Amino acid sequence: MHLAREHYEGHEYDKAEPLLVQIVREHRGFADMFNMLGVIHHGQGRFTQAQEMFEEALRINANYTEAALNLAVTYNDLGKYQQARDVYAKAIASTRAQPSHLDPFARGKIANMHARTADAYAGVGMNEEAAREYRKALDLCPTFIDIRTKLASTLRDMGDKEAAINEYQLVKQQSPKFLPARVNLGVTLYSLGRKDEARVEWESVMAEDPANKSCRMYLDILKG
Repeated sequence: MHLAREHYEGHEYDKAEPLLVQIVREHRGFADMFNMLGVIHHGQGRFTQAQEMFEEALRINANYTEAALNLAVTYNDLGKYQQARDVYAKAIASTRAQPSHLDPFARGKIANMHARTADAYAGVGMNEEAAREYRKALDLCPTFIDIRTKLASTLRDMGDKEAAINEYQLVKQQSPKFLPARVNLGVTLYSLGRKDEARVEWESVMAEDPANKSCRMYLDILKG
């Protein structure tokens, strides 16, 4: 169990999974082992198996808030929206807090699960669904700039370039040194014909990272 937790906390899920499978097969009383295995299954897109693991964790410990929240997200992924709402409401009630007052770890965990779902949607071109999941993640954790950058890029791919620019600008305000957003902001401005503004963004990136090949290429295009 110690080794399984160590691998899990180190995000070495390929090493943690076989240990967790062995543990839950031989010992049915450890809710956290089922929850960890559920998280791994969810990350693999095996939502039905993840549901079973989270449900088992809650059978063992009905007050296991983290497992309940994970189950709510999984129900949502499976289209079981009413069950998701019921489990989520019960989990929140058990904490005697509003969603905005959830423990930061729990908020971050669910935000990242929404983001992974969004990544999967984006990967198959389902951009509207991806944007919706990224927004759910940002409702929980608005300072997650990597997720906001992905939302901006998804909006750009959907053709909503002004909305994309607004999101990139938010990232720029929150974290001026997060260069991927600045690069993509320049790309989006350029695509709208706002070449001078694009140049400003790319030159500012080059000032921070002179070896940035993407910006160097974009600036060469502008010169041409």
